[in-house]
Amino acid sequence: MEVKLPPGHPLRPDFSCCHHCWREEGHDPKESEQLRKVFIGGLSFETKDDSLREHFEKWGPLTDRVGMRGPQTKRSRGFGSVTYSCVEDADAAMCARPHEVGGRVVEPKRAASRADSVKPGAHLTVKNIFVGGIKEDTEEYNLRDYFEKYGKIETMDVMEDKQSGKKRGFAFVTFDDPDTVDKIVGK
Repeated sequence: MEVKLPPGHPLRPDFSCCHHCWREEGHDPKESEQLRKVFIGGLSFETKDDSLREHFEKWGPLTDRVGMRGPQTKRSRGFGSVTYSCVEDADAAMCARPHEVGGRVVEPKRAASRADSVKPGAHLTVKNIFVGGIKEDTEEYNLRDYFEKYGKIETMDVMEDKQSGKKRGFAFVTFDDPDTVDKIVGK
């Protein structure tokens, strides 16, 4: 995944407020649906929409929930999605993994847009990002301070020329959780 960060790019700090944050602190209730939606895979074929709602509304109010059903059988197809009213609630649900619904451990992932979901590699689990356009005077600790607001960093490699030691203007950052990358790339 490649991320080019514009100068002065606003960072959302890790979630730290209640599920009514957008009302109480002025957050926009129309935040990107993609960042508020969580895809749920691995559901039991007996899973009902109500059990999906009951489980996932523990992290905040849902604006939508869908358990995908077969057109003829009307049985669960084993996946669905939930959409929260604000991004922080979706973040909280992702941080609370693993989830168990109907006696089964399910696999929540950030939802991808339709356009992105058909791209090759869209469903890969990625824990690292490429960061380009880094100024020569930027130090590793500057990048670390910037990116650790999103999640725990496993490794950071600021690339340098082997001969001269001069910085090459790009880096690779690896996080401990693929959801962190999904949040960064989704912004």
